[in-house]
Amino acid sequence: MLQRIRKGSLVETAIESLRGAIEDRVWSVGDRLPVESELSESLGVSRNTVREAVRVLVHVGMLETRQGDGTYVRATRDAGETLRRIARTQLADQLEVRIMLETEAAKLAASRRTDEDLRRMTNALDARAKAGAVLPLRIRHDEAFHHALVAASHNSALVELYDYFSHAVSLTIEQTETDSDLPEPSQEDHELLLAAVRRRDTGKAEQLARQLLAPSLRALQRLET
Repeated sequence: MLQRIRKGSLVETAIESLRGAIEDRVWSVGDRLPVESELSESLGVSRNTVREAVRVLVHVGMLETRQGDGTYVRATRDAGETLRRIARTQLADQLEVRIMLETEAAKLAASRRTDEDLRRMTNALDARAKAGAVLPLRIRHDEAFHHALVAASHNSALVELYDYFSHAVSLTIEQTETDSDLPEPSQEDHELLLAAVRRRDTGKAEQLARQLLAPSLRALQRLET
């Protein structure tokens, strides 16, 4: 059921109420929402407030308005809200997901990489090494290497998912680089991974990608328990 909105909540709470109902499968994908007047009555707000809330959920891709037909559920998740929820999770959880994505990417990259992929990864690692103690630069080139590695998988779904998760990835890179309690993956660790991808050793690439961040993950898990 829709949660009736209390005074002072207005559009933001209307959005949350509708989003919550969709996530709770009050309406499934493909279902048509009740008309504005019914939603207005259920929520206890004006039709203008309902209209604005629906407009926001259309913008984020959860709803779809069909001219002359009504408003339909397009997706049960708000991608932006999902990203914000990811950002609020523990760093160890984010690092586990990052390891899963990069491990699979490394295995695929070892079998599918092109000469251009190798050039991008090599350039990123060379720049990472030259950055030395200049932390912002080292982080930026570290990110470039990992994005190039994932791109070398030539799996468009994996690339999109990794790009979507890139904010959390950036946080893990920054945290492992700046927190003295967390082991920092060395330049050599990265070079060995690249070497495995270069010689198309899928098993070794997968193993090295997993090992790259495993010490940081174990340290984080100890800190967060």
